[in-house]
Amino acid sequence: MRIRPEKDGEQAVVWKINQEAFGRAVEADLVDAIRASDRYVPELSLVAETDGELVGHVLLSYVRVEPGGLPVLQLGPLAVLPAHQGRGVGSALMRHALRASDAREEPLILIEGNPRYYGKFGFERSTRAGIDPPSGVNGEYFMARKLSAHNPAIKGQAVYSDAFLAAG
Repeated sequence: MRIRPEKDGEQAVVWKINQEAFGRAVEADLVDAIRASDRYVPELSLVAETDGELVGHVLLSYVRVEPGGLPVLQLGPLAVLPAHQGRGVGSALMRHALRASDAREEPLILIEGNPRYYGKFGFERSTRAGIDPPSGVNGEYFMARKLSAHNPAIKGQAVYSDAFLAAG
């Protein structure tokens, strides 16, 4: 398995991976909306490739922390084709996403998801990192992972991008 940035021309395959993984189009449409926004980071739209087939995708994009509007990374969605789930594809995508974000000297990554799953990768409640969840988001499922360049002065409330809000 190889993890690499998504290439031009792979958008339709990435859409299909997200749609099949979640069994609906919401997350797939979210990826397209983020891709079209100013919060998109092309090198952090990562795919998992096995034998020439794309089988997984993870996206990191920017959200803001208010006050101040500081951009920080938000991970999601993370998707693996159903036939390839349970084989370590999602974990490989997560590990690569963490390393790539750390290499960019990003301070932290936020995520909304299952604490049992994401806790394995060092995510904990975002409030422990001084970040309150976006309005309307259950704090139990909103987490942060501090990276090497973490700055404890980054504090406030996460504010989703328009793309996230439109998908909600």
